[in-house]
Amino acid sequence: MSKSLGLALGSGGARGVAHAGFLLALEEEGIKPDYIAGCSMGAVVGGCYASGMTAAEMKEAVLQIKKRDIIDISPIPITRMGLLRSKKIRDLLLSYIKVKNLEDFPVPFQCVATDLLSGKLRVFKEGEAAIAVQASSSVPSVFRPVELEGELLVDGGCLMRVPVSIVKEMGADVVVAVDVLKNCAEPIDGVHNIVTMMLRVFDVMDAHTTSLIREREQGMCDLLLEPEMTGMSQYVIKDLDRAFDEGYAMGKSNAGKIKELIK
Repeated sequence: MSKSLGLALGSGGARGVAHAGFLLALEEEGIKPDYIAGCSMGAVVGGCYASGMTAAEMKEAVLQIKKRDIIDISPIPITRMGLLRSKKIRDLLLSYIKVKNLEDFPVPFQCVATDLLSGKLRVFKEGEAAIAVQASSSVPSVFRPVELEGELLVDGGCLMRVPVSIVKEMGADVVVAVDVLKNCAEPIDGVHNIVTMMLRVFDVMDAHTTSLIREREQGMCDLLLEPEMTGMSQYVIKDLDRAFDEGYAMGKSNAGKIKELIK
């Protein structure tokens, strides 16, 4: 009897398209995850896949995404707490996620968000999937927070970029984590305006938090995979085919290791 496999798919914006390539490679190699936990873009890709969308369908959908499909400028960003409204994102998620509620997914799936009011991590285990995934991927100040059950929810990456402990708690014997933000906090040439400053702050703080969490989670992750994608910004919607291809290549080159871990 083989061991159960859990995938922890981390946040990463445009870089997170690598998750879809990774899943396609696993699919082709006959490797099926028993559990998936996702954060931010990892929640988007992982949630669509766990709901029944194939990796090939995701590739087709992802490579067709344009800025106009996501950008929806908020007329009053200060009081609405976000430069962009979230309706377009919600509509996209509703069109791709094949099952309404998380508890009914064919592959068990959970995702994480950050509650700004309590300062704590929110783990979505049940309820409406599109809302859960939207909350998990609502980048602070860029998208409006999701208000739900007395909570004010933003991107789970604020507290947990790669939800290793979550998928372990779900019951996975073997945990494979994919972190697509490997070099995002490396030195840069400059910061040019308030938006790039804000995003740079996120990257630096995120890298520090992730380092601390990895020390705490030692032993939980059986295989950590980090595609390079040097020079690719997680905040710019371009080179998505490159991200997909790097994730695919990483999945192919590590398929043997994963099969060995779960046998």
